[in-house]
Amino acid sequence: MSIKKISKDQPENFKFNDKNLEAAEKVISNYPKGKQQSAVMALLYIAQRQNNNWIPLSAMKYIARYLNMPYIKVYEVATFYTMYNLAPVGEYFFQVCTTTPCMLRGAYKLVDVCKSKISQNENVISKDGKISWMEVECLGACVNSPMIQINDDYFEDLDEKKLEKIIENIQHGQKIKPGSYKGRKSAEPENNRVTLMDSKNA
Repeated sequence: MSIKKISKDQPENFKFNDKNLEAAEKVISNYPKGKQQSAVMALLYIAQRQNNNWIPLSAMKYIARYLNMPYIKVYEVATFYTMYNLAPVGEYFFQVCTTTPCMLRGAYKLVDVCKSKISQNENVISKDGKISWMEVECLGACVNSPMIQINDDYFEDLDEKKLEKIIENIQHGQKIKPGSYKGRKSAEPENNRVTLMDSKNA
């Protein structure tokens, strides 16, 4: 797992646009008086979505002032969780789960595809500017492993050829479909259900 990369190129200023300012106020309103700092994670996510999927240091300082909390506390949250990107990422951001269930079912073969088709190293944007990738800890879809998260969507039951096809479609400007690449729904058994098959017991 790589150390979190913080961009050397930082914008001087950041502030929420009107839409996100309204969203931030709505989030904060969910907390009792004196507990507004608990909204820090949600506000970091709003900032990330506004800033092309990464959070500059100026956004952390802005959120610290907005929530009346020390900047270092916002920084600690942003640098701890892998969901926050602290440097620019591709338009399509691949998060490859390599925790044990995915690893046992071929996650590192997916890593090899990312290395050969996107960039040799993590957190390096592809030459066309469309894709970047990184390894992450468990994404909670162990039953449908190996899997990756692309932006906000899960792509499950993958293998090398299926991932190569996803990358190829992105490179050619085609839509990519999230979900299971074996066609199963949710986390149903891979070979169909084998319990409660008797209609009398169903």
